[in-house]
Amino acid sequence: MTIDLNRREWMMGLAALGLASATRGALAADGDLLRFGSPEPFSFDTLVERARALAAAPYVPEVPRSADVLERIDFDQHWRIQYKKSETLELNDGKAPIRFFHLGRYFKLPVGIHVVENGEARTLRYDPNLFTIPSDSPAKELPDDIGFAGFRVLEPGSDADWLAFLGAAYFRTSGEDNQFGMSARALAIDVAMPTPEEFPRFTDFFLEPSADGRLVITCLLNSPRVAGVLRMDIKKGGPIVMDIQSRYFARDDIERFGIAALTSMYWYSETDKQRRIDWRPEVHDSDGLAMWTGAGERIWRPLNNPPRVMTSSFSDEKPRGFGLLQRDRDFANYEDDGVFYEKRACVWVEPKGDWGAGMVQLVEIPTDDEIHDNIAAYWLSAKPVRKGDAIALDYVLHWSNREPFPGDVGKVVATRLGRGGIAGQPRPVGVTKIVVDFDGGLVAALDREAKGVEAIATASRGTVGKVDCYSVKVGTAWRVTFDLTAEGNDPVELRLYMRQGDKVLTETWAYQFLPASMGA
Repeated sequence: MTIDLNRREWMMGLAALGLASATRGALAADGDLLRFGSPEPFSFDTLVERARALAAAPYVPEVPRSADVLERIDFDQHWRIQYKKSETLELNDGKAPIRFFHLGRYFKLPVGIHVVENGEARTLRYDPNLFTIPSDSPAKELPDDIGFAGFRVLEPGSDADWLAFLGAAYFRTSGEDNQFGMSARALAIDVAMPTPEEFPRFTDFFLEPSADGRLVITCLLNSPRVAGVLRMDIKKGGPIVMDIQSRYFARDDIERFGIAALTSMYWYSETDKQRRIDWRPEVHDSDGLAMWTGAGERIWRPLNNPPRVMTSSFSDEKPRGFGLLQRDRDFANYEDDGVFYEKRACVWVEPKGDWGAGMVQLVEIPTDDEIHDNIAAYWLSAKPVRKGDAIALDYVLHWSNREPFPGDVGKVVATRLGRGGIAGQPRPVGVTKIVVDFDGGLVAALDREAKGVEAIATASRGTVGKVDCYSVKVGTAWRVTFDLTAEGNDPVELRLYMRQGDKVLTETWAYQFLPASMGA
């Protein structure tokens, strides 16, 4: 994930751009700097056929124009180039003010911007006068038709944006609490494979009003081995909800074709306190992967910052949903009043229709700082993608403070690791104490003295012992503790849940224990 890791710092600053909105119709009026080409017929189906034809032809690598000049527009130079407040493009009667990003070192390939009205699309023409460009900026040397890098959508009458498309096939929103964090992308191709990862790119955006939301964005996608289209009908009001239709056409065989891909950052949490070289208690955009399987099981996989790249696969059939969540929403657990990690959105993937057999795949990459996106999650079909294949999967993305379909079972609220054994007695070598807290739902409803409550803990290797399950005397949580003895440094897959008789009380805690990270 080389590109992902190098661009994290860039993405973190997007929300800080100081741009303001103006009010006008969807297309520019006389005297405005916004200019459009002639109208052409447009529909989702015709764009899908265009992508199909594109995939049937050999891939033509894109070469940036004026690459030497764009290379000189570094991070600082780029921030100095401001899109003019007076030239905001308004869509849907002012519900979706849009402003555009300039090209630069990190975004050298332009994208086509097209506005759709009444079944016709008109292309927005780039004009350098749309931007305030400092006199000493390298951008002054660029051609007058160099193009746009991407765009952002603002709240009406506000300088704050809530949706941004910039770079490859990435996009992100500010969620319910107006705080940007993790990103989504159309596809994750060959992540963590021996061969280089492929980054498809949105080449064209078609923007139009939404019948019952803010706007519809239809994106044409292209890369060496795939072409495709994503249509997103986007609503905003509390959670940000994206109803997505995806259509892909493979130019060649693809080993790892990740659909509905999510990208996030996890440095450390309460789980791995030995990594806390920073003064803050926790630093992460997401703290776990949640899954709701086709069989109805709820699973919570706490994230790791592993010593080496780790790929975990969770087989499923007809999945009901999965997502990277930020469950810990207490400011005191982060103490960061600059980036407010407790406000980062959870992103949940809700499949539409039958996705068949496959797996949710989680990739965790080592990181030593918060500037790197080191977590990826996506759906991988059991059916391999071969040259000439057409793939059609629809889904809904929910950007919210909590998972949208929580169920009634208790949730994992904390995972902690420490020395095994009993306090006050000699600690056994190679034994780790694992402590998991469950709360909410059926767990919170339990009486403190409830009888017949037990924990079921298993390990893929090693020995589980001293299992205890009891009500925490403060609040409504229940705590499970156990000792794990496992020789060697190979990962150990752990599973844990609570039950009372035949009644399952909690989701399944599924943790990958890494002995090396505990100094074993």
